[in-house]
Amino acid sequence: MSETLQATDVDTPEADEAPPVRSGSSEDLLVQEGDIAGDYLERLLDLLDYDGDIDLDVEAGRAIVSIDGGDDLEKLVGPRGTVLESLQELTRLAVQQETGVRSRLMLDIAGWRAGRRAELADLGKTTAEKVLASGEKVRLHPMTPFERKVVHDAVAAVAGVHSESEGEEPQRRVVVLPKP
Repeated sequence: MSETLQATDVDTPEADEAPPVRSGSSEDLLVQEGDIAGDYLERLLDLLDYDGDIDLDVEAGRAIVSIDGGDDLEKLVGPRGTVLESLQELTRLAVQQETGVRSRLMLDIAGWRAGRRAELADLGKTTAEKVLASGEKVRLHPMTPFERKVVHDAVAAVAGVHSESEGEEPQRRVVVLPKP
């Protein structure tokens, strides 16, 4: 037994002295974040006995992790993506625990976030066009930070209007206004 303890004592400092997590190019670091997140989510799916394929990508300076496949995955999205948002935060924390650095990774499950992005982009565009035609500002319903960003980006693509966020979480919302 003392041999096992000695081997463990020898291995522990080496594990602590693993290559620095934050060395290399930024894309390499994002790929590493995706790998850590993928491993974490794979263990979660195994615990839940859910089927799903995990896809890792890097896009716009952030790791993108998506899970597609099994019918049970809708349960991991929850109403209006609430469970998905929570799982994304837990996954970010798992990556942070491993790397020591806060992650900005984006998680999508069963294509929900991609579909929601399309809906919100359309909402932002049509709202911007409505404000442009009427000259009246429009307040949208409260949204998550992800949702607000998509709407802000869609509004920014329409000349003659701009958008702002107002309120406090969780009631923070986008307001679309005509440019002065």
